Amino acid sequence: MIENLFFMNGYGLYVWSAFSFTLLSFLTLFLVIKIQYKKEKNKFLAKFGSLNSERAAFAKSQSINKEILSNTSNI
Repeated sequence: MIENLFFMNGYGLYVWSAFSFTLLSFLTLFLVIKIQYKKEKNKFLAKFGSLNSERAAFAKSQSINKEILSNTSNI
């Protein structure tokens, strides 16, 4: 029974290699995006980390910062 799952009537090699490639691709994409997000978050915090009211108003007025602020709960 388990052999049928692995071999899949001769198509197992193709199916499992395609599944592995897809899983590896998604994992790589996730890690790259996570690393880029951390870099951008650190740049944002370096620029607007200690906000006074004037800089806070300027940061909230920019569209990209609105998106970042809406996705980050600890700012």
